[in-house]
Amino acid sequence: MSAAIQTLDISPVGRVEGDLDVRVDIQDGVVVNAWTNAELFRGFEVILRDKDPQAGLVVTPRACGICGASHLSCAAWALDTAWKTEVPRNAILARNLGQIVETIQSQPRHHYGLFMIDYTNKNYAKSPFFEEAVKRWAPFTGKNYEIGVTISGRPVEIYALLGGQWPHSSYMVPGGVMCAPTLTDVTRAWSILEHFRRNWLEPVWLGCSLERYEQIRSYDDFLAWLDERPDHANSDLGLFWRMSMDIGLDKYGRGHHKYISWGYLPHEDRYNKPTIEGRNAALIMKSGVFDGATGTHKLMEQQFTREDLRHAWYDEPQPVHPFDRTTKPAQKNDVDHNGKYSWSSAVLHVQDGRLEAGPLSRQLVAGGKHGESWQHYDPLVLDMYQKMGGASILLRHFARMHEAVKLYREAERILRELKLKDQWYIKPTEKDGRGWGATEAARGALCHWIDVQGGKIKNYQIIAPTTWNVGPRTGDGIRGPIEEALIGTPITDPHDPVEVGHVCRSYDSCLVCTVHAYDAKTGEQLARFRTA
Repeated sequence: MSAAIQTLDISPVGRVEGDLDVRVDIQDGVVVNAWTNAELFRGFEVILRDKDPQAGLVVTPRACGICGASHLSCAAWALDTAWKTEVPRNAILARNLGQIVETIQSQPRHHYGLFMIDYTNKNYAKSPFFEEAVKRWAPFTGKNYEIGVTISGRPVEIYALLGGQWPHSSYMVPGGVMCAPTLTDVTRAWSILEHFRRNWLEPVWLGCSLERYEQIRSYDDFLAWLDERPDHANSDLGLFWRMSMDIGLDKYGRGHHKYISWGYLPHEDRYNKPTIEGRNAALIMKSGVFDGATGTHKLMEQQFTREDLRHAWYDEPQPVHPFDRTTKPAQKNDVDHNGKYSWSSAVLHVQDGRLEAGPLSRQLVAGGKHGESWQHYDPLVLDMYQKMGGASILLRHFARMHEAVKLYREAERILRELKLKDQWYIKPTEKDGRGWGATEAARGALCHWIDVQGGKIKNYQIIAPTTWNVGPRTGDGIRGPIEEALIGTPITDPHDPVEVGHVCRSYDSCLVCTVHAYDAKTGEQLARFRTA
């Protein structure tokens, strides 16, 4: 006979933009139902209404303090497509470089400062890897915690060379960039990259050279690499993998098995006159939708995007394309888990329904043979996904950290490709029209839609990675990606449900908060603990 259902309210669980609450129903020690509740209304779409079209360049990078370059990139490309600008190749390279260095600073920062801390939880004291985990990853005192958090600040020094500061620079503008790096700047950027590689990426994270790691193309290759040398097995990547397998993080956190990537890094010679329709064929990292159930890939098109608001606190028709949204926040926003319970919309694809965004999605798309023959292709994570039985906490986080090497290499390529005496900016002609800019932020699919009428912003809409992942149920009851990923999560100790934290943080909930766990039926506080 099954045990009674126990309900836990966890509030708040940190995320990239605002506060996230999670409710889970637990029966027989396993999560059987879940709700994700975005508690904070941001309202950037309301703020930008009737403003100058270029206001988005200043306002939207402040939507997030950790991935402002991605918002700035979207804002610039949205106006480029609306105004039909021409963008010089140097400017495309400089935009891409800013986004890359911001992402590779985020990887060790999230890994050490937010994710690996949970591996030192007392629930894992019986793991043979626990003692070493505490030595390396305990917050503030762990040897590699300090190394990783400290090194994460280096890459964005390159961003500051381009934009004058990080975060919240607005150096990307319609028609190009407002910078012209010198040879000294490029030389400094090379030295910063080298420091990042020689002091963390190779000796601490990989335990091998970039060249050796780049030879890994399949799950079998990876396992062979892991056993090849003690330096590999005992690297932070090796220890992360071995301990994750030992404590069962390959067994839960699966989700819907459907994934989205907008693709990113437009090629400097293929997107100089950007259009919405021409973007997919001009990206180094291709876009796509991957269906894990059928194993099929296809390109992602923005016209298939819809926002379902039936369980969100908005008074608007739905489902609706972002160009047609009005962003009318409801005055009554009481939490009703059978009705409206979140400020996040439920984002979906017209044909494919709910999709997960993030590094795992990007890597599953990178393993597809769709798109252009010259675009980036990497089969490793897709092979792991297929051979390991689908997604998991382990694979989702591995995909995030796997990107560090390829992004590092692309940053190197950009520094070689810059032609310092060529153009950086071509002044555009302002006009009315609709535009769309998209990219892949560190946390996943990000896009901006802009409608300029009468020289002012008539409508501005943002769908962030967290919107895809943390959205509530659709009107027909389909859970959001994190809600679905929580189903089946084993809870060892309801007074310390670290497993719920694992699932949420595998999607990169990036704020460090104090979390209170309550039994919703009795009101008893079960625990207070640190999460992120």
